[in-house]
Amino acid sequence: MTATASAPSAILESRQASTEDALNWFDSLAPVDAAALIGLWRGAEIRTGHPMDGWLEASGWYGKEFVDAETVHPLLFRGARGGIVRVVPNPLAMRSLRRMPFLKAPFWRPALQMTTALLATQHSCARLRMVECRGQVSAAMVYDSLPIIDCFRRIDNDRILGIMDEKGVAQP
Repeated sequence: MTATASAPSAILESRQASTEDALNWFDSLAPVDAAALIGLWRGAEIRTGHPMDGWLEASGWYGKEFVDAETVHPLLFRGARGGIVRVVPNPLAMRSLRRMPFLKAPFWRPALQMTTALLATQHSCARLRMVECRGQVSAAMVYDSLPIIDCFRRIDNDRILGIMDEKGVAQP
């Protein structure tokens, strides 16, 4: 980490870091086996200046669900009534959100939650695989309909750190 680097505990507390500090922390963590991810995971964003920073939380993101290696629900959101909604990752929606950053404002959250309801699904939208990422083989989630792989490393027995590797986007 750099001389002004954030310690992992500070990153977890503030939920923000430079890309360099976040990647250095990720690289220092142990790999995680795919089987260890089976279950429902509550997520939180760590802001790094990525173009998608803030979108998940602004739209009520809850986390991910790994049923087995072939049945993965990569996007779980809090619905308007408070329940968890499984959402289809949509390439058009991602492109649109990048063009309209003003929608991250809290005012727009109800509208984003309605959009979430329109994209609800019960079908699996990703797979879980062991993939080499940044020099280590670790569990990764491969989206079915997006050119994205989320790579994971173990923080401790209850927490995992993930990075999004998107084709055509230099910054993870």
